Amino acid sequence: MNLPTKLTVTRIVLIPIFVAVFLIDSIPYGKFIALGIFIIASFTDWLDGYIARKYNLVTDLGKCLDSIADKLLVNAALILIILKTVPEFQIAITAITILIISREFIISGLRIMAGFKGYVLAADKLGKVKAALQMIAIVFLLPYSDIIPLHAFAAETVFYIGFGLLCISAVMAIISGINYIVKNREVLK
Repeated sequence: MNLPTKLTVTRIVLIPIFVAVFLIDSIPYGKFIALGIFIIASFTDWLDGYIARKYNLVTDLGKCLDSIADKLLVNAALILIILKTVPEFQIAITAITILIISREFIISGLRIMAGFKGYVLAADKLGKVKAALQMIAIVFLLPYSDIIPLHAFAAETVFYIGFGLLCISAVMAIISGINYIVKNREVLK
């Protein structure tokens, strides 16, 4: 197992720690600590890709695990945000989360079909923009419930920025999903 794959496995291992820290309300500033873990895990996503490309360490296992790790991290974070978000926005964030998860299942299904036919479908630039927007939105939304007691106006401001970014990422999920299907339609034949 090379270094980029080890970094990806580290990201997967960090996910249950991130979830536990976020959910245990008795941890002082647990949402901020969970945010730190999320940022570290997100950074490993960039770092493993950078190292794999720079040193020609790209492997099929690494690509597969990286994709799984990304989806697990983002989806876990979105589900946690649903649990601790502003009640008036719970339905909207739940709908966006379902849309994002559905898109990931569709694209993963397309990748599986391509694999059966001997193709490997790599992520495209629109998908990377979508992923970056999701991660940035999550960074704004995760600490919301810990910011409220400190400063209500700051909490609302951070929340609205995060929610706006999440909405944009939902639009990007649709656009990048359609683009991915159109670009790879020969796999569907």
